[in-house]
Amino acid sequence: MSISIKTAEDIEGMRIAGRLGSEVLDYITPFVKPGVTTGELDRLCHEYMVNVQGTIPAPLNYCPPGYTPYPKAICTSVNDVICHGIPGDKVLKNGDVVNLDITVIKDGYHGDNSRMFFIGEPSIMARRLSDVTYECMWLGIQQVKPGARLGDIGHAIQQHAEKAGYSVVREFCGHGIGKVFHEEPQVLHYGRPGTGEELKPGMVFTIEPMINAGRREIREMGDGWTIKTKDRSLSAQWEHMILVTDSGYEVLTLSAGSPPPPAFVTDAKKAA
Repeated sequence: MSISIKTAEDIEGMRIAGRLGSEVLDYITPFVKPGVTTGELDRLCHEYMVNVQGTIPAPLNYCPPGYTPYPKAICTSVNDVICHGIPGDKVLKNGDVVNLDITVIKDGYHGDNSRMFFIGEPSIMARRLSDVTYECMWLGIQQVKPGARLGDIGHAIQQHAEKAGYSVVREFCGHGIGKVFHEEPQVLHYGRPGTGEELKPGMVFTIEPMINAGRREIREMGDGWTIKTKDRSLSAQWEHMILVTDSGYEVLTLSAGSPPPPAFVTDAKKAA
């Protein structure tokens, strides 16, 4: 497996793209409320990317082998949709949860991230699932340093999710990223510590756990993209884009509106 090591110039480009990707989520936050359609959220994000940022929405017309071209600028995954929900006429209502997954391209570099949003007042179960998934992502991020292995990331995520009574989706994973949207390595959100590729400074990849309240099995919808939980249970996902640094990690997808890391991350930083 050949995992690209980014140059200083690449890393600077990725920092800019990552911040811009996060700023799309900042921008759309006030619009995510009861009565809005997922198609309207897509339209607003698309216009913001193109007209305000001068970025390109990476998903639009993206066509991996075996797929039809993706028809929209963002992914909107509501309730039991795990990932790749296609924006359309669906009206968001009080109690819904939605993941908005945004990837922009700026000067050839990709910035890929996602956040969960509550529509009105979420159920206690939905809030807990989202919170635990957010903690899973950050526990994975905290494993990142030179000499660590990809399995360390997956193990940290899987342990935390399963301890909470949840399951980890196996069929989709994080990925290397740069001038290419999806490249090596695959970053599994489950696994054994000490296994998998060794992390080296200059690697950039996403950590994006998909965690189900029920069982881990999935079903694919007829549109060829939308993935749902087979048992119709809720699913949550959070995503950041991470650089391996000489001493640890740098989160590339941060901006003014990014939610703060969990307390255990800030405590660890203080201890360091």
